Parts: sequence; C-alpha cells; structure tokens
Amino acid sequence: MKPLEGKIALVTGGTRNVGKGIALGLGEAGATVYVTGRSITDKDVKGITSAGGKGIAIVCNHENDDEVKKVFEQIKEKEGKLDILVNNAWGGYNRLRNRRKYKGFKWKDDFWKQPLELWDEMTDVGVRSNYVASVFASELMLKQKQGLIVNISFFASRKYYGNVIYGVAKAAVDKMSMDMAVELKPHNIACVSLYPGYIDDNKNEKKPDSKKESSQFVGRAIANLASDEKLMSKTGQILVAAELGKEYGFKDIDGTQPEPYDTS
Repeated sequence: MKPLEGKIALVTGGTRNVGKGIALGLGEAGATVYVTGRSITDKDVKGITSAGGKGIAIVCNHENDDEVKKVFEQIKEKEGKLDILVNNAWGGYNRLRNRRKYKGFKWKDDFWKQPLELWDEMTDVGVRSNYVASVFASELMLKQKQGLIVNISFFASRKYYGNVIYGVAKAAVDKMSMDMAVELKPHNIACVSLYPGYIDDNKNEKKPDSKKESSQFVGRAIANLASDEKLMSKTGQILVAAELGKEYGFKDIDGTQPEPYDTS
C-alpha cells in the first residue's frame, strides 16, 4: 500500500514548474490530487494518474474568492474531506513570463523604480490567495481533526534576493504559516512553509547534479512529511525540501541527494 493511498490533496497553481512536480510527487505516493490552474485541462493531470495516484483538474483563478470557494465545495461534495493543501499558486512572475507585454521590466531594479502594480501581483496570488485557500481548507480539516497545510515559500524571506516586494511576499508567507500553526495545532492540523531549491526539471536527462532538484523532489518532500507520524512536531516551522530529503531518506528523480540551495 502506498503511503498516501486514500488521502485527498489539493495543489494550487499546479499546471507547470514546482506546482506540477508537487502534484506528481503526491500522486506517486498514491494520493488523489486535485490541481487548480487558470486554464488547466485533464491532459495536465494525466501524469499524476500515471505516477500511481489520481489527478483531477479544476479551473480556478485564485484572484477570485468565489471560484476558490467552489473548488473546496467540489472536493467536499466528491470526497467529503481534504487531507493536504499545498498553496503554490504565485502571480509574481507574470512580468518575467510576458516580457513582450512588459517591456522594460527589470526584476532587480531598485524598489522606487518598480511599478506599483507589482505589489499586488506578488501578494494577491501568493500571499492573500494562500490565506483564502487555507480558510476554506481549515473548515474541512477541522471536522476531521487532522490535516496538513503547506505554503510554498523561498529563501528570499530570510535575505535579499534582488527584489524588495519578492522578499516581503515570502516573509509574509512564512509568518502566516507560523501564526496559522499556533491556532491550528489544538485541532491536530499542521501548517508549515517549505522552501524548494534550484529547480531543474530536466535533471533526469543530464549528468547527476546534487546542486539542483526537480519539482517532483519537492512533491516527495511533502509526501514524506504528510506520512510522518510525528508531523505535528514540525508544525509552524520553515522547512527546506533538501533537508527533508536527508531526514527521511528519499532522493531525486536522477538518484541524487540534493543539497540545500542556500545555507547562508
């Protein structure tokens, strides 16, 4: 029996990159994984089912609270519970991914040169959206008196990474995880922040490299965390995927044991 067989998970913003890999990692552990995305299709979640779980796509814009609420209503109606929520949706890279539309945008510009709209782009989907999804998830988890909420964050919370708003957003995610954990702990619900490392989803096609990690490795980190009988001892913590790999003994898709990306 796979460790997450019978478990229901939701990964927000899981059509590509880290979110997609997380969903795959949970799927290979046997979970039923709901995945949201603005334009997601059933094709986007086939890999989850192929990996050993069950993938279910739900179209959702995480800027729209009504759409988010309907996601949780659908899960409640079909599954009756939610065991794992992974808040991965992130709108902060919109300008980097649409350089033609946002000509002249520079990630490392001083904060006074950045467009004011960037604040909303990095906090609406990535901070506020995490809060909203966690509210709806908690309503389900409180009834079953167990659950895990994972907020994907990054080392920019701790040190300067070239963009002031980026650092503020990640710090907000970490603080939210810590404070939510305090209120959820009496109900046996864990809440943590999780840092991926340097992501390379073509690792399997290259020479093994422990300085990088695949998105699926991040999913394996969450799968192992969710399977830990002592999970509640980690609630409120800021965790690093590579450190969990060493603690739990799981490796990346290329057989390497990734090293933490930033140890400074």
